Amino acid sequence: MAAVSLRLGDLVGKLGRYPPWPGKIVNPPKDLKKPRGKKCFFVKFFGTEDHAWIKVEQLKPYHAHKEEMIKINKGKRFQQAVDAVEEFLRRAKGKDQTSSHNSSDDKNRRNSSEERSRPNSGDEKRKLSLSEGKVKKNMGEGKKRVSSGSSERGSKSPLKRAQEQSPRKRGRPPKDEKDLTIPESSTVKGMMAGPMAAFKWQPTASEPVKDADPHFHHFLLSQTEKPAVCYQAITKKLKICEEETGSTSIQAADSTAVNGSITPTDKKIGFLGLGLMGSGIVSNLLKMGHTVTVWNRTAEKCDLFIQEGARLGRTPAEVVSTCDITFACVSDPKAAKDLVLGPSGVLQGIRPGKCYVDMSTVDADTVTELAQVIVSRGGRFLEAPVSGNQQLSNDGMLVILAAGDRGLYEDCSSCFQAMGKTSFFLGEVGNAAKMMLIVNMVQGSFMATIAEGLTLAQVTGQSQQTLLDILNQGQLASIFLDQKCQNILQGNFKPDFYLKYIQKDLRLAIALGDAVNHPTPMAAAANEVYKRAKALDQSDNDMSAVYRAYIH
Repeated sequence: MAAVSLRLGDLVGKLGRYPPWPGKIVNPPKDLKKPRGKKCFFVKFFGTEDHAWIKVEQLKPYHAHKEEMIKINKGKRFQQAVDAVEEFLRRAKGKDQTSSHNSSDDKNRRNSSEERSRPNSGDEKRKLSLSEGKVKKNMGEGKKRVSSGSSERGSKSPLKRAQEQSPRKRGRPPKDEKDLTIPESSTVKGMMAGPMAAFKWQPTASEPVKDADPHFHHFLLSQTEKPAVCYQAITKKLKICEEETGSTSIQAADSTAVNGSITPTDKKIGFLGLGLMGSGIVSNLLKMGHTVTVWNRTAEKCDLFIQEGARLGRTPAEVVSTCDITFACVSDPKAAKDLVLGPSGVLQGIRPGKCYVDMSTVDADTVTELAQVIVSRGGRFLEAPVSGNQQLSNDGMLVILAAGDRGLYEDCSSCFQAMGKTSFFLGEVGNAAKMMLIVNMVQGSFMATIAEGLTLAQVTGQSQQTLLDILNQGQLASIFLDQKCQNILQGNFKPDFYLKYIQKDLRLAIALGDAVNHPTPMAAAANEVYKRAKALDQSDNDMSAVYRAYIH
């Protein structure tokens, strides 16, 4: 089959190792460099804020491959993206028809005007004489109008006059053309959700956000409506707000959804650990144009990322020594320590100025020990565990909790934007670890309660589906609730967040409570249920498999 030639403006579908998605080839921002290597196009995806350089071999004409994509991806968000494409095409077609109709009308008016402008010789002389008289009369009236206009302007404020006289700014489409304009990603501040999500301008801060995606709208509210906070810019795209109470807790609003485009750092990035979370993170770093060197204990997992443009590191020490900033994301405290202190480990590659960011969910004591040994060698350290799951990691929608070297946190800005929707800087080393364990303690306890409720419904003769429908209409409604209940109802426990890891986090959270003599009875009860699920061989299933602890 002959190769299909693609060009600017074409509708395309991205087909590859990730679920397919429709998009359009657009001009990239002027400051966004094109990746070296294979030929690629800059694609803006429908129904999302995403945009990226995509290799030509991964792009197919949208119309020719639409049905193929629909068969592969049956997700709700994908269907919304397809609807956005169809809506875009309908509006574009409507505009073309309107333009054609207007052009025809203009032509008819011109022809009619030409016919009327052909007078006979007698009429022509009379009209010429009349027109000369009108010109003289109008000149006199014109002087009066100028004088009158001056008096009118004198009664108006300078601001109002400026508003009346200033022409419409160049480059911004008129209102009736907004929906048909695909904005350059460097100018987009955020995208409204709905069928035309990728093709509308974000309202200003003073305007209400209407019909926005609930998840994204909640993010905006958290930044604009939170009381007793103040913002100050610390980098071009990074915001910090500090609580008036004097707390060291600092929140950063840093998101592709808000900023629209990402200019990748020119620093060399290393990444150690390609598990459920690490794989999605690395993919998004590469997609946004970062230079990444990867290492994984099981080397075969690196192959896919090498094909995507990553470089291969033979050992953790080699990755750290050749990169400016190295991230790591591993399973537990023991793995985190072995990665740094073990043979050919991170510590052996640390030199003055080298940066290490640990994204693993571990206890505060572990992360403090790692920070001390890194800094003792002249390195810089940041802890940055992430809240989310595999799907959110793939979508670049993680929440990053960071603590430690604040300068390094700022240096990681473009990386955090690529992998997450927001990031929080929480002060000194150990704070992020504590906060992450508390977050996962709440999540794990909630999951156990969901499973308990569904099994109680079943044994009392109530419909589990009806229970889910009721919950989804109430105050507990959330994506997490719906997805985990669907897992249980469908018996699908493919891991999105390993059960063994949420049990580990519960155990560490209980220990955190013990250290400060604070009771955690709810977490302790949930932990016992997860331990039973592990005994039933559910460790490598999704956390929702805790349900099976109640039915066996």
